[in-house]
Amino acid sequence: MGEQGVGSLLKGVSGVRWGELRDATGGGAGGIPSLLSRIAFGDADTGRGAVDDLGDAVCAMGFVVGEATPLVVPFLLELAVSPQVACKAELLDLLGNIYRAEQWHAAAAAAGSRPGDARYREQAGWEAAARAAVAAGRSGVEGVAGSVRPEEALPARGLLRVMADTPPFPEL
Repeated sequence: MGEQGVGSLLKGVSGVRWGELRDATGGGAGGIPSLLSRIAFGDADTGRGAVDDLGDAVCAMGFVVGEATPLVVPFLLELAVSPQVACKAELLDLLGNIYRAEQWHAAAAAAGSRPGDARYREQAGWEAAARAAVAAGRSGVEGVAGSVRPEEALPARGLLRVMADTPPFPEL
């Protein structure tokens, strides 16, 4: 995740079929590209507002992920390490929430082998995929953690602590 020019930022967003995916609220994920663009190309206030809205869509209530969440994470990481993005702290906090999310794993464990557990297992798979996607961006987060700007470095170090302190998902 090296530094990229503005022209290449979010280049792969159009390759995702967002309209076919559900967000963390159960609604359609078609608005996600617009939110990502507002974060990438808006001013600081616009970006923070978009991160807040995106957080509702990909990590509802700060702990429930959706089908689209694992596909959003690489773009969140790309934005978090991009020099021109102003709301790195908010992005890193959102990534931490996504990494810690385990609502569906808890529901699947509670359901056991009762009817409906297949749905919980699918949802738990979203959590596992989202966590793996955040972990895949570790080197970029480490780069931000080394920033001389504390407003960037501290949240990045916080995300690295979350990664180190969060135990693996239990077997379902």
